[in-house]
Amino acid sequence: MGRAFGIWYTTRRALMRAARSRVAPCAVVLAACSGGGDSPSGPPGPGGATNPTERPSLPPTYRATGRAAAGDVFVQLFSWYWTDVGAECGRALGPAGYRAALVSPPQEHNIADGRPWFEVYGPVSYSIDRGRFGTRAEFVDMVQRCRESGVDIYVDAVINHMAPGSGVGSSGTTFTRYNYQPLYGPSDFHPACTLNNYQSAANVQDCELLGLPDLNTGSASVRQKIADYLIELTRLGVAGFRIDAAKHIQPVELDSIVRLVNLAATAEGRTPPYVFLEVIDPGTEAVKAVDYFGLGYASGGAADITEFNFRTVGERFRAGSGKRAGELSSFSARTWGLMAGDKAVVFLQNHDTQRFDGVDYRDGTAYRLANVWMLGQGYGYPVVMSGYAFDKATQAGRDAGPPTREASLRCAERMELAVRGEWACEHRDPWIVAMLAFRRAVAGTDAARLWDNGADAVAFSRGASGFVALNAGAVGVTASIPTALAPGAYCDLLTGGRGAAGCIGRTVTVDADQTIFITINATSAVALLSGVRP
Repeated sequence: MGRAFGIWYTTRRALMRAARSRVAPCAVVLAACSGGGDSPSGPPGPGGATNPTERPSLPPTYRATGRAAAGDVFVQLFSWYWTDVGAECGRALGPAGYRAALVSPPQEHNIADGRPWFEVYGPVSYSIDRGRFGTRAEFVDMVQRCRESGVDIYVDAVINHMAPGSGVGSSGTTFTRYNYQPLYGPSDFHPACTLNNYQSAANVQDCELLGLPDLNTGSASVRQKIADYLIELTRLGVAGFRIDAAKHIQPVELDSIVRLVNLAATAEGRTPPYVFLEVIDPGTEAVKAVDYFGLGYASGGAADITEFNFRTVGERFRAGSGKRAGELSSFSARTWGLMAGDKAVVFLQNHDTQRFDGVDYRDGTAYRLANVWMLGQGYGYPVVMSGYAFDKATQAGRDAGPPTREASLRCAERMELAVRGEWACEHRDPWIVAMLAFRRAVAGTDAARLWDNGADAVAFSRGASGFVALNAGAVGVTASIPTALAPGAYCDLLTGGRGAAGCIGRTVTVDADQTIFITINATSAVALLSGVRP
């Protein structure tokens, strides 16, 4: 069964890469697209039908969650053990100012051969008594410790499907395909059909994603069981959820689940949880991100959506990509074809994407610069990826699970130096931490006075509150750059900010005409705040 799950994972990632590159999925993985190829027509029934006119839709009206406007940032602690997350909240996350930590799926899962990272995305039951990352007691303690440190916990919720094959789960539950007793039986799943037509919403949302048993969320009983799982987690103090594979769940049915969770929270005097959805929308398929905009609205909640197209930002910082950082001076949701900023969760990497493409922890300063830009501008609710070192060159390396559990967490000295068995701990990087304070301080302001040198340097102001300039090139850039800051001296946040005796690192002067004459060294950056002066 572990091998079958590995084949599912490998093929699914290829499909995701195809979606990100706007290529028809079946053109990439022909073996997984039998029975209809990438043709709009396919086998009869939900496996190949185009969108029927009566298929229910969710009104797109929404209220903003407010995370982007507040200048919040959260971190994805991918595959971290519960005890380590709890300790990290007090040691680093709370003091740095992270709003929340997204943790990996806690439910009972299958045990796959070789213990790859993706085994936890194959649910066996909704028990959290014992999983890869710890016990129920350790989970509860983690949530409490993080709350005391001012850090919310978001849970990665896998509710579209169950584990393939058969076996024994992490808490001892025996299962076979379509039988996960006492939770689900065969009648709780959609009729078996192959997902092979991304031009059909019915095919994408009602058929089996590469053979994974697809839960029938059209059933009130199934929806209630999923909601009960999420409600239990909120009662334990969980503040939010990432809905894995949300694109493969019909929006009205998913909204009905979220409604149950929201109403339970309200009835018990709690705030409805924060929700964001994994929806990959390349703009060429039947299922669109806008289909999910209204999720939770009618029940007093709101939901954000992952904006996968934002990831192209990272290419502007990677040598040899053919892209230039200066191109970012034209950035806006409208010009780049992105969803509204008050709806978007943005990231440079997540646990899926970092295994295949883009700039990541291995790129060191290039990755730091990309994070400085992401956190400096005001679009979306950013999430900082924080995972472990793995071999990207081989399939076995990409599949490798996290470091073994130890008495204390082993973070690499610097993320680019991380080796197998170590955590990269990107979220602790001093530049990234400094930009958390910057983003909070400039919240509510727009990017203005945008400047670039036509190549690898770019700069912008955030109202009259802040200024960022960075150079991704191999040589220094000297220029006079306009700002919106008041004249005077400022302490660069990225070289230390202000100490008791004045600026710890670099001092930058804004002239009387609100320009800065500055040399931005190769692969470096400057970040200034109106309140951080000698």
